[in-house]
Amino acid sequence: MLRAGCRAALSRRPPQGSAPRRGAGEHRSGAAEAAAGESLKRTPLDALHRSRGGRMVPFAGWSLPLHYGQGHLQSHLHTRRRCSLFDVSHMLQTRVYGRDRIRFMESLVVGDIAELKPGQGTLTLLTNERGGIVDDLIITNTLEDHLYVVSNAGCADKDLAIMRGRAAELQATGGDIHLEVLDNALLALQGPSMARVLQAGLSDDLGKLSFMNSITTTVFGVPSCRVTRCGYTGEDGVEISVPTGRAVELAEQLLGVPEVWPAGLAARDSLRLEAGLCLYGNDIDETTTPAEAGLMWTLGKRRRAAMDFPGAAVIMAQVKEKPKRKRVGLTSVGPPIRPHMAILDPEGTPVGTVTSGCPSPSLGKNIAMGYVEAAHSRAGTTLTVEVRKKQHPALVTKMPFVPTQYYMAK
Repeated sequence: MLRAGCRAALSRRPPQGSAPRRGAGEHRSGAAEAAAGESLKRTPLDALHRSRGGRMVPFAGWSLPLHYGQGHLQSHLHTRRRCSLFDVSHMLQTRVYGRDRIRFMESLVVGDIAELKPGQGTLTLLTNERGGIVDDLIITNTLEDHLYVVSNAGCADKDLAIMRGRAAELQATGGDIHLEVLDNALLALQGPSMARVLQAGLSDDLGKLSFMNSITTTVFGVPSCRVTRCGYTGEDGVEISVPTGRAVELAEQLLGVPEVWPAGLAARDSLRLEAGLCLYGNDIDETTTPAEAGLMWTLGKRRRAAMDFPGAAVIMAQVKEKPKRKRVGLTSVGPPIRPHMAILDPEGTPVGTVTSGCPSPSLGKNIAMGYVEAAHSRAGTTLTVEVRKKQHPALVTKMPFVPTQYYMAK
């Protein structure tokens, strides 16, 4: 999913191999920091993170681990080579019940929810009437007669308000719709050895579970877990929605496997950027449209024809007329590229802005994404990025920067 939270602890990043610097506003006295920590929400794994040496930081209103003792660089590479466990319990999980659940969801998002097979999910976009992206969601048509929706933590309040408002409107006209916010923890097991590690604790055959498909099952003795084959790293992975009271038990069993390391926000951010995945609040927000962001693939063919989603007129007009700016990938050598840096053409004229950037642990060079004028968006175009008032060459590069490894059952 294009996920994380809205502009939080990862807004600035340090040199390769070290931990991200604190975000704006995080330089506090010890007393102020302690007071801020008390106001943050904590996941069910909070004590486990601390006992394992996790460096806890504020993120989208939550206290979450930035990295552990092995550091960001090694954690990132370990996920690419073996397997890592991420705590993503800060994400909003919602169940949507009722005979009108499809109509309800399609009144809010651009995706073709009606075409989802039982157990199948999709990435989709919650849009506004201006065509802007309010949030990116994963919606699954479960085998248990409800929709399972996962939203970004930083957008949880506004998403829930929108969903509750729309549900009330439908209910007022006789619609059958009911929302349930889940209290479950959410664990992401990611990496090439995920299937072998997880299969040891499942009776179900993971070989039959394709990318973006979901089952409810028992995982290492913990019942009522929803296992969805997806993730935010580009690797083969799953997200496991687990009852809160058994979350630590399951996490400890997974971390008891020597090749499974705990991983934090720093690795999650660099992994998703290598995979070309957007961070909400940086790369997409309510001022960007699916056409500008290169996310038109999230719009179902039927939905395009019907134009019955919020902002349809604006979005489809952009498709016809071509957007004036586009999201692109960039690679460079030299100083790292960071968000908000100016992108310029070879003559030094500003043509765009960086939205995400970091040194790539896998590639050994800088990677970034940002928005540029459409005329400069073709892969292979040479541009420059202004770093500390100096211009450094950057090449428009196709994404993902590192090939994705999503699993499709044969």
